[in-house]
Amino acid sequence: MKPRFEKRWLILAGLFLVRTSMGFQYQTVGPLASLLVPDLAIDYARIGALIGLYDLPGIALSLPGALLGKRFGDKRVALAALGFMTLGGLIMSIGASYPQVAFGRLLSGIGGSTLTVLLTKMTVDWFSGREIVVAIASLLSSWPLGISLALMSLGPVATASSWRAGMLLAALFCAFGMALLAVVYHAPPGTPDGTTAARKRLNLSRGTLGLVLVCAFMWGLINVGLSSLLNFTPDFLISVGYSGILAGALVSLITWVMIPSLILGGYLAERLHRPNLMMSACFILIGLGMFLLPVVPAPTLIFIGIGLLFGPLGGLSMAMPARVLSPENRSAGMGIFYTCSTAISAFLPVAAGYSRDITHNPAAPLIFGGALFVLCVANLWLFNFFQRRWAGPVVKSLVEN
Repeated sequence: MKPRFEKRWLILAGLFLVRTSMGFQYQTVGPLASLLVPDLAIDYARIGALIGLYDLPGIALSLPGALLGKRFGDKRVALAALGFMTLGGLIMSIGASYPQVAFGRLLSGIGGSTLTVLLTKMTVDWFSGREIVVAIASLLSSWPLGISLALMSLGPVATASSWRAGMLLAALFCAFGMALLAVVYHAPPGTPDGTTAARKRLNLSRGTLGLVLVCAFMWGLINVGLSSLLNFTPDFLISVGYSGILAGALVSLITWVMIPSLILGGYLAERLHRPNLMMSACFILIGLGMFLLPVVPAPTLIFIGIGLLFGPLGGLSMAMPARVLSPENRSAGMGIFYTCSTAISAFLPVAAGYSRDITHNPAAPLIFGGALFVLCVANLWLFNFFQRRWAGPVVKSLVEN
């Protein structure tokens, strides 16, 4: 038992580093925007479009990517996804025009969207039924780590050389991830994979599909709520007198605190065995914190508190679809989960921005985001209602786990 215990945690460490490279590459555009705008003769609207191109393929490719993993093997398809990310980063580093850079960004997004589904599924395969919340939370913490590393390093690298060197650095990070995955990962014994798994029925019942969709809707709301917080709070702080540098530094506290809190929060959630209570409390307190941001004179403690509250919330939320899916239907189920949650994450932020436009109030998107977290409590209740109604041998109770 001990060697296997060590092996699955070693594999998780490898998957963590691979996903860190994806977070790093995702964040390449923002820190380099001031150099991209004059060099490519573009405006900031196109910078925004360039950022969004990374997520856009997820709407169309999450389910096909998962099914390709089921047909050809998760590892093979994940390596191909990392190849797309590496190639896209290289094209961005040599692109001489905006269309060329955008094409490279789109290729990177195709790889990143596919890899997101597969890394989650691969983690669930190794940890299903044991420490799943801790494992998922640990994997999730790699994303803010990659973003933080990019924020710290890309500016100095670009200053010393050019923005192209920053894009190249991200591509090399993805290439390192590809080599690491090739060496470290293999499917756990007994896991349906490759062509054998492709011949089996998906066995995705109507009840299981419904539960996956409820989970996806909630995960989409969480991401849009967090996006509203991270993207619109600096603008609000500047409107009340903070400098741009200080506003960005204060908001970055959330992501820095999230990195350790996701892992520690997942561990705590596993030990307390009260997922519904913990998730409801986190949703309400995060929403309350966002409601209070426009009226408190010193928001630092609220930012730290929100970062801490995301600890148990991240792992518990992502463990929900894992608990309603069997090994046979896990690929298709996670593909559907990411397709729906990505669509929500891609389009609902428009409503957050619209709330700012129609009210002319910089705090409006924060209120909107806080309301989404409160809405998640009702979404969690809905999940448990349908879970009790549709519970079968595959659909396990969150209360029992």
